[in-house]
Amino acid sequence: MQPRSLPFYTMDDFNFEGKKVLLRVDINSPIDPKTGKILDDTRIRSHAQTVKELIELGASVAILAHQGRPGDSDFTTLGAHSALLSRHLGMGVNYVEDLFGPHARSQISSMKPGDVLLLENTRFYSEENIEKVPEAQAKTFLVKILSPLFSLYVNDAFATAHRSHPSLVGFPMVMPSAGGRLLQREVEILSSLFEPSSKPCIFVLGGGKVPDSVQLMETLLPKGLADKVLLTGLISHLFLIAQGKHVGKATTKIMEGKGLNAMLPRAEALLKKYGEMILTPVDVAYLKGDARVEAPLDRIPDDLPIYDIGESTISVYSALLRDAKTVIMRGPAGYIEDPRFARGSEGLLQALVSSRAVSLLGGGHLRAISERLGIAEKIGYFSTGGGAFITFLSGEKLPALEVLIASKQKFNSDK
Repeated sequence: MQPRSLPFYTMDDFNFEGKKVLLRVDINSPIDPKTGKILDDTRIRSHAQTVKELIELGASVAILAHQGRPGDSDFTTLGAHSALLSRHLGMGVNYVEDLFGPHARSQISSMKPGDVLLLENTRFYSEENIEKVPEAQAKTFLVKILSPLFSLYVNDAFATAHRSHPSLVGFPMVMPSAGGRLLQREVEILSSLFEPSSKPCIFVLGGGKVPDSVQLMETLLPKGLADKVLLTGLISHLFLIAQGKHVGKATTKIMEGKGLNAMLPRAEALLKKYGEMILTPVDVAYLKGDARVEAPLDRIPDDLPIYDIGESTISVYSALLRDAKTVIMRGPAGYIEDPRFARGSEGLLQALVSSRAVSLLGGGHLRAISERLGIAEKIGYFSTGGGAFITFLSGEKLPALEVLIASKQKFNSDK
C-alpha cells in the first residue's frame, strides 16, 4: 500500500536529533488478577518499534501510558510494563514511579540522547480520568508542568484516540506534535477501506467479544465497507442460532450463560438486511473423549459444545480470502487455549498470507498464532485499536486525531 498524505504531522516531519520527546503510548494490557503478570504484551511490542526509531533518530524519550481504570482489578503500576518494554527494546528503561512531581522532573531533566524513561500510570492522576475539550485539557497540571520540559510530543496511542484525556489531547494544543508510527499505520490502513481500490474487502470476526463484533457489523455493513463478513467463534454461534440452525444444547446453554442471547434481535436484523454478505460455518469441531471431531451442523451432539470451525468451513472461507484485496481479521476462530482447536485460526491465517490481500489483524491471540506458525512477517499490520477502531470506521471524529490536525495548523514543522 502506498503511503498516503495525512492531515497531521508524522515523525517524518521533524528532526529529533538531540530533542527530548514526550511519547504517549497505549500499553494497557490484560493482567492476571492473582499474580499481576501481564498475559499479552502485544501492545508493548508494537510500540517498541516507535521508541526504537526515536532513539535511532537521536532523541531521548519519556513515555506516558496508562493501565486499567480506577477501581478495576487491572488498575496498577507500570513496573511490569517497563520490564517487558526493556526486553523488547534490548536496552534499559528507566521506570519512574512518579508522573510530574519533583522526582519525575529531575529524571526528565537529566535525560540524554538515547535514554528511555517510563513515567507512572497516567490514570493515577485524577484529571486524566476526566474527558474535556482539548482547550480545557491544555490547562491541566499534567500538561502545564510537563510540556516545558520537552521539545516535541508524539502520540502513538491509536487504541485510545477516541478518548479526550489530558495526556492525549492537551499537549498538542501547546507544543509541536506528531502521530507516531503505529498510529500513522493504523490510520493509513483504516482510511484505505473507504477507497474502491480496497475491494473486495473481507472481515473475519471471531473471539469472545461478541458485543463489539455485532457493533462493528452494524457499522460496516450499512456503509458498504465490508463485501463479506465471515463469522467464527462465539459470534458465529449467535448468528447460527439467529438463522434457526442447529448448534446443540450445550452451546446454546453457554450462550445463555454469557447473556449473549439478548443480542439475537440485532443479529436477526443484520441477517434480514445483509444476509447474503454474512457467512456462518457449515461445519464445526467439538471434543469427544480426547479427540477433536468434526461434523456438519445437523450432526452436532446436543451434549458437546462447539470449540472450532471445521475443515469445510476453513476451505470455503479460505477461497474468499485468497480473492480479497483487503482482509481485516479480529479474534481467533476457536478455543485456542486447547491446541486441538487452533486449527481453524491456523488455516485461515495460512490462507491469508498466501493471498495478495492487504491484511490487518486485531488481538494478541492471532499474533501469537501467526508467530508460532512463522508467518507473522507476512501479515501487513497488527492492530492495537479497540474502541477507536470501531469509532474510526463509523465515521465519527476521534479527539486525539482531531487535535493533531489542529496542532499542525498551529505549529510549524522543523523540516
